Amino acid sequence: MSDFAAAESANSDHRSPESGSEGNARPSGGFRRPFLRRRKVCLFCADKTVTIDYKDPKLLLRFITERGKMVPSRITGVCAPHQRHLSKAIKRARNIALLPHLVA
Repeated sequence: MSDFAAAESANSDHRSPESGSEGNARPSGGFRRPFLRRRKVCLFCADKTVTIDYKDPKLLLRFITERGKMVPSRITGVCAPHQRHLSKAIKRARNIALLPHLVA
C-alpha cells in the first residue's frame, strides 16, 4: 500500500451507507415560495414633512434602545445621510439632557 493510499484510508469517513444524509432527510412536502423580506425605506426620505430635530425627543426615542444606545441603520432602515444627522441630533439631545446617556 502506498503512502498516499494509507493517508487516504486514514482520513476517510468510516460510515455505513445506511447512515448517510439521505436517510434523515425529511420530505419537502411540495414547493415552498421563498420568503421575500420587504425592503426598509428611510422614514425621512419617504416622508419629507418629518425632520430630524434634536429638540424632538419623542422622535429620537424611536432610534435609541431602552438602554440608551443608538439603533444601527441596518435595523431602522434609515439611509446613511439621515443616519449621520440622526446621530448628531441624538448626541446634542443627550448633551442638553433631553435624552439619557446610558441606562444601567
